[in-house]
Amino acid sequence: MSEVVDKGMTREPVRYVEIGPEAEGQRVDNFLAGRMKGIPASHVYRLLRSGQVRINGGRVKAGYRLRAGDRLRIPPMWIRDREAQRAAPPRAWVKAALAGILLEDDDVIVINKPGGMAVHSGSNIDWGLIELLRHGRPDAQVLELAHRIDRHTSGCVVVAKYRPALNALHELFRRGAVRKCYATLLAGQWRDGVRRVNRPLSRHPSGGRVSVDDGGKPARTLFRPVEHFGVATLVQATIDTGRTHQIRVHAASIGHPVAGDTKYGDFEFNRRMRAFGLSRMFLHAETLDFTMPVTGRRYRLTAPLDPELISVLTAMGGGNQRACGKVVSGDR
Repeated sequence: MSEVVDKGMTREPVRYVEIGPEAEGQRVDNFLAGRMKGIPASHVYRLLRSGQVRINGGRVKAGYRLRAGDRLRIPPMWIRDREAQRAAPPRAWVKAALAGILLEDDDVIVINKPGGMAVHSGSNIDWGLIELLRHGRPDAQVLELAHRIDRHTSGCVVVAKYRPALNALHELFRRGAVRKCYATLLAGQWRDGVRRVNRPLSRHPSGGRVSVDDGGKPARTLFRPVEHFGVATLVQATIDTGRTHQIRVHAASIGHPVAGDTKYGDFEFNRRMRAFGLSRMFLHAETLDFTMPVTGRRYRLTAPLDPELISVLTAMGGGNQRACGKVVSGDR
């Protein structure tokens, strides 16, 4: 247990961790970043360079790859109380992350991420989904994001529980072997039936914007209308590529921007949608379908819509609530 020894400072005691097979092959610096929560990365590297972090009694460099059975020494540290507080996220946030778990087995955890929660920490974001999950599962040696979705997008996120599973998932996503379907509300009346959009995308060097660009990376989205409303259409968007902001940019490029999208959307349409109770972007990673190559297990996962999105559809007179309920995990 931490001991307060000076005003405004907290002493974290030395810790010893035995590395399990699930962490085999992970770099020690990345492992420490997950365990030394709230500690700046620069401090982690300083501890490694000074030899205070040891494995099996010896010094190691940041790039050392962990082996099952290694005994890792995490040194005692002095941290300021505000850093200690940052190292412990609000309990309600951790609870919300854990409550979204749709499926868990020996290989993966699949979570229905709430809209507005980032998948990982970053500039001006202290806590993302993965950090909250690690706090909720302190005994897990490896919990790593297999992919990412936008902060304001809700729905399925896959987390790997050991390194080989993470590597296998990265390869599946890279090859386009994961079927990803999103539920989204688009501006206007959709009159095209099923429509394929095959337009390359490029990310701007500054500002984080993405645009259609013939010299960009390939991006393919299949739009399928689900339900029509007076000012909008509920659409299923299926992608076999995973470019940044892909659905949002493709939808805007064909004249049907995503409801609530403040970057690529339509201001007047967003204002009208707020009258129906929409306060976020209507984009939800609804289903994932993939097969793990080693086990042969197929995963078919469905994340129900957030209550807010369902209430928006209800306010618009929708009959298809698309709250799909229970997840289905496939056969071995």
